[in-house]
Amino acid sequence: IAWEDRQMREGRWQTRQAEGVGGKTLGILGMGMLGTRVAGYGNHFDMDVIAWGPTLDAERANTNRVRLVSWPELFSESDILSIHVPLTDLSRGWITARELALMKSSAFLVNTSRGPIVDESALISALTNDEIAGAALDVYDVEPVPVDHPLLKLDNVLLAPHLGYSTTSTIEVFMEQSLENVKGWLAVR
Repeated sequence: IAWEDRQMREGRWQTRQAEGVGGKTLGILGMGMLGTRVAGYGNHFDMDVIAWGPTLDAERANTNRVRLVSWPELFSESDILSIHVPLTDLSRGWITARELALMKSSAFLVNTSRGPIVDESALISALTNDEIAGAALDVYDVEPVPVDHPLLKLDNVLLAPHLGYSTTSTIEVFMEQSLENVKGWLAVR
């Protein structure tokens, strides 16, 4: 999408044939609420959905029409790898140059979870050297992203400014939860 957008802005129309996602392998890292929802989308698009998660078992995988795979298989088999785990001491730096090297050169990485889960330097290297086809990112090591950041110069990256937590509905939920917390605190005083 990022590359096609740039082509359009430069006056080029349909310079290459697009690929659909049907029949492709969608890898899900983390099958919590969001990972499960994304897996459902993949199933609706007739994708082969695979997943790995620290607490994912075969029963839950089967319930969600997902094939449970090993850590290396998640990277080597995915055409699109989507990350859905919280940032913890364990998950910080989980995806390194080693994992990125397992990915197909035609694969895409999607991170809307937390930036530091992926070694950003390793990702930039993989993208720059065409070791993976591209990435879609909504989260970064440093936010806001500095104006001279290398990711901003790459044509094979789709970037968004950490919009996941700033949607109107999310802010409304945060406000409602805050109000309930204050009410609870006042009730015990």
